[in-house]
Amino acid sequence: MWDSGIGRKRKLRNMLFVVFAIQLVLIIRIGFIQFVQGAELQAMAYSQQTLNRAISPKRGRILDRTGNIELAVSASTETVSVNPTNISAKNKEKVARAMSDIFNIDYEKTLKKISKRTSIEIIVKKVDKEQTDKLRIWLSENNITTGVNIDEDTKRYYPHSSLASNIIGFTGSDNQGLEGLESYYDDILRGTHGKILKLTDANGTDMGIEGEDYIAAEDGNDIVLTIDMTIQSITEKYLKQACIDNKCTDGGNVIIMNPKTGDILAMATYPNYDLNSPYEINDEELKTIWDTLSNSEKNNYLLQMWRNKAISDTYEPGSTFKLVTTSAALEEGITETDKAGEYNCSGSITIAGARIKCWRYYRPHGAQSLRQALMNSCNPVFIGIGQKLGIHTYYSYLEKYGLLSRTGIDLPGEASSIFLKEEKVGPVELATISFGQRFEITPIHMAKIVGTIANGGKAVNPRLVRAIIDSKTGKINEIAVKSGEQVISKENAEKVLSMMQSVVDEGTGKNAKVEGYNIGGKTGTSEDGVNTGKRIASFVGVADITAPEIVIVVILYNPTGEGGHQGGAWLVLTTHYGIIEKSAMI
Repeated sequence: MWDSGIGRKRKLRNMLFVVFAIQLVLIIRIGFIQFVQGAELQAMAYSQQTLNRAISPKRGRILDRTGNIELAVSASTETVSVNPTNISAKNKEKVARAMSDIFNIDYEKTLKKISKRTSIEIIVKKVDKEQTDKLRIWLSENNITTGVNIDEDTKRYYPHSSLASNIIGFTGSDNQGLEGLESYYDDILRGTHGKILKLTDANGTDMGIEGEDYIAAEDGNDIVLTIDMTIQSITEKYLKQACIDNKCTDGGNVIIMNPKTGDILAMATYPNYDLNSPYEINDEELKTIWDTLSNSEKNNYLLQMWRNKAISDTYEPGSTFKLVTTSAALEEGITETDKAGEYNCSGSITIAGARIKCWRYYRPHGAQSLRQALMNSCNPVFIGIGQKLGIHTYYSYLEKYGLLSRTGIDLPGEASSIFLKEEKVGPVELATISFGQRFEITPIHMAKIVGTIANGGKAVNPRLVRAIIDSKTGKINEIAVKSGEQVISKENAEKVLSMMQSVVDEGTGKNAKVEGYNIGGKTGTSEDGVNTGKRIASFVGVADITAPEIVIVVILYNPTGEGGHQGGAWLVLTTHYGIIEKSAMI
């Protein structure tokens, strides 16, 4: 009896211990679930019990400098999605067939999406309301009230097609900026997505309108450009004509800038492309073999087509760069503008054993003043000036003009200049730099140089956006002009402008003369790469010399027509076609 009593007590104690251990484990498990996994499990439950559909915001507009002309807008469209678990098995094929007919999409792919065991599937994006209204009518006629969603969306549209295409850029399928200003200002333009949260039961069936929470999208802000649509249109029209007439195998570009503010009034590239069809190539010959190209080849061509050569490509500026040598020499006090016979051109000059010819070596210019040397674009004179300045001083002016860094213009993909490091520059290298060869800058660099001279010697940074308009309040937030340092004195800047006018009135730039305007300019010719056989013809101009309002940089890449490749030979682009005259009038 006694042994059995002890046994029972032991069994009872063991049972109590087991029960206590189980309770302890359960308590620990409950505590772990509550305090460690609680947030995660709550989120999973919420995810299973809700359907989250995004609402696209309206992307901000891109406006020209007047604020009245729309260059990029967002049109209202709609996106159709389905909740497969909310469409009954008997209706799946019927819904798929209706959608494939209405939206002209593949039936099998649509049915596959509708048959998935997922919470939501996108059927079509960015379709017109006219089409979605047909779907609404069909759903009503067939008494299908759940499982099909028609939500607000937007589609980017460019009213002027190819105008300023290499500046504006375009967006992707999700309205994200991919190129140009659309990419650079994406954070400002894109806005904030809204959403529709809909509660569902354990089976994934929605609980009706009472279980729906709507969070509105916030539209993006508008940006106001510095681009003047009229000037841009004129520039593109005549750049195209000049490239065709002069048979420019690699196209061309033009920059027109206000030197006082750095505002880019026009930036044209030829050839351009249609912003509404950015993946459609612009080369008729290439279209005939497009389908035979590899994906890599197609992608490379498209990237080249979208490229804004005014900021992304470098080139040798040639004799237009003599303006830098001239202004630096005046600022350092080592020369004067009109000292008769100060320089002599014998047809060539020898530097460190290397003989460098003047372009008119066969009939030397002889005795010249600085003004005459610039008018004649005489290489030996500017080589001599460069030697007087010395490497360190010359490079200090490259730095002051902002040529050893990017300009910081508000566009993606700006290239850096290509100069030898100062310590690697010898007498011959300094000589070639002095007349604009054996280094490369971008066209926007050149615009900044001329703009600095036209702005009384004070640098100003080029820009493409002057204001941002708040989508909520309508407030216009002006962007401050960014001025740089005083590179040369106002007095010396005026001297350079005076010599530039002489270049146009009597020198190599006579074809840029415009009746009724005091035009200053400088022509340039250079090689496009080493041993390519290609040339670049360029011209930089200022109007009006007495009170500069615009500067212009014109570049034609490898003109092979009858006009040749000399910078002064094809200036019909700025005279006969009248870009300077029309821009100045505006």
